[in-house]
Amino acid sequence: MDNILKTYNLSKKFKNFYAVDNLNMTIEKGDIYGFLGENGAGKTTTIRMIMGLIKSTSGEIELFSQKVSSKNKNLLQRIGSIIEYPGFYPNLTASENLEIHRRMMGVQEKDSIKNSLKVVGIGNVENKKVKEFSLGMKQRLGIARSLLHHPEFLILDEPTNGLDPTGIKEIRELIIDLAHKQNITFLISSHILSEIQQMATKVGIIHKGVLLEEIPYDELKKRNRHYINIKVDKDKKSCFILEEKLNIKDYTLWGKNNLRVYERLQEVSTINKVLVSNDILVEEICLKIDSLEDYFLKLTGGN
Repeated sequence: MDNILKTYNLSKKFKNFYAVDNLNMTIEKGDIYGFLGENGAGKTTTIRMIMGLIKSTSGEIELFSQKVSSKNKNLLQRIGSIIEYPGFYPNLTASENLEIHRRMMGVQEKDSIKNSLKVVGIGNVENKKVKEFSLGMKQRLGIARSLLHHPEFLILDEPTNGLDPTGIKEIRELIIDLAHKQNITFLISSHILSEIQQMATKVGIIHKGVLLEEIPYDELKKRNRHYINIKVDKDKKSCFILEEKLNIKDYTLWGKNNLRVYERLQEVSTINKVLVSNDILVEEICLKIDSLEDYFLKLTGGN
């Protein structure tokens, strides 16, 4: 498969601190790549290096199977991006803001603005001033601006940050729609794991500047284990009962008063009965599967 982006030991050092440390990332054509990490993990620094906004300390970047250098920075013209918060002139309309960008990018198509607004679902507000836009509409306008020059690769830095649940859902559906209908490859950075889980085809997890894991999401789902989730009022006593009364060894205490049992999954009622008969209040017991959040926490050592 064709590589859209590949980095080789990419690093960025600020004084004595490595914001990004020997990062090796591969994004293939058609990927919706979820770039996951806590705030400050190095996501935005990585994106800024890819876009040529800051210089790397060491390492190399390859775009569309060509190594990026001062001689071929025109490769960046094949990329659209929203880095951090999309800024606009609030007293200008949506069309007027996009017209400024169209001229800067040298886009000749007369209908490019109308088409971009239509694609992101806000074609009816082209003459509305941006100061009257909701945050979700501004995000859509930002994506419309990034689409004006028909990029093959779109980089979105925290695109759902600050949005309400409806806005998050709309942006997520828009990204999936653009990937499928416009054949656009995506790099989406986020610290909201549940959102990435619903749209990513590939996941990269960065922690303290280090890429801990890069894995197709389908493979990640196969790794995740089923378990019985049990909420109790006495966790230590419950652990004792699991081991001594039920001979269960494959379990974890996940937070206060919450147990995850990874064996004997067909015996939920039996486990419940034994716990209750030993004076344990079982508030919840059900079958579940590890989530992307669980996997992230295991890798990063989080709570």
